[in-house]
Amino acid sequence: MMTINEINERIKQRPPFQMIDRVTELVPEESARGIKCVSVNEPHFVGHFPGAPIMPGVLIVESCAQLCSLVIEPDASDDKLYVLLKVDNFKFVKAVIPGDVLDITVTKTKAGAGLYYFDAKVCVDGKVHAKGSLVFTAIDSSAVYSR
Repeated sequence: MMTINEINERIKQRPPFQMIDRVTELVPEESARGIKCVSVNEPHFVGHFPGAPIMPGVLIVESCAQLCSLVIEPDASDDKLYVLLKVDNFKFVKAVIPGDVLDITVTKTKAGAGLYYFDAKVCVDGKVHAKGSLVFTAIDSSAVYSR
């Protein structure tokens, strides 16, 4: 299990864009299971949607992506960023609302030629709310702003 402080040592994202609150299982280079506690205090709920707050699907995907980054790189590296290349067949089965606890499972299905493929599943109270596949690659962080 990883606490929020241990997660902070390993991923680059920070609040309000840090989406993983706890890691309950981690098998480096294979799979992970983590928790995202959805709070009405998150800034996106102000406009998505007033009077009927729903977590944007892109942030659900980002939650999965952040958990995948922990699987890809067992130890933190300051010089690498794992960037999302492709989101494939993601389906949002049921809305995620404030108060929900996302139980996210990611499993690496393939890796090679600098690409990492994952299947992801997001459940709330044991029911699937979203699922799909993600593809990542590693880039040098110094290359992000070089033209």
